[in-house]
Amino acid sequence: MGSPGEGIDAVDLGDALRSLNLNPTLAFIEKLGGTKRRHEKKIKLEEFLPIYSQVKKEKEQGCYEDFVECLKLYDKQEDGTMLLAELQHALLSLGENLEDEQVEELFADCMDPEDDDGMIPYSQFVQRLMSDPIVFD
Repeated sequence: MGSPGEGIDAVDLGDALRSLNLNPTLAFIEKLGGTKRRHEKKIKLEEFLPIYSQVKKEKEQGCYEDFVECLKLYDKQEDGTMLLAELQHALLSLGENLEDEQVEELFADCMDPEDDDGMIPYSQFVQRLMSDPIVFD
């Protein structure tokens, strides 16, 4: 992600924090100095460590249980599954909206195939999503 002594590009700040099992929002990353464009700013290790500490203390981070509880709202049969279309709608329109291409990439990397009724097991999706940070180019 970065070069020794040079630091990381500020656009990669969120990915670096997520790879350390933190879950900051995009707004919080931007507030901490993250950028939306590459080559605007570099963050050196001595700048990164206080950012890491601040994010670690942040209470507004979702965890596995929080995300699963949220998705249970869509689990009409109370069997650990939900419609793939509902998950796609939630990712595209609620919270920090994702683009269509990003949702397709998430599904390709983290999704079990849907069953004949269009249902997917959502807890496995969340588990895979949180175990391997997904990097969008």
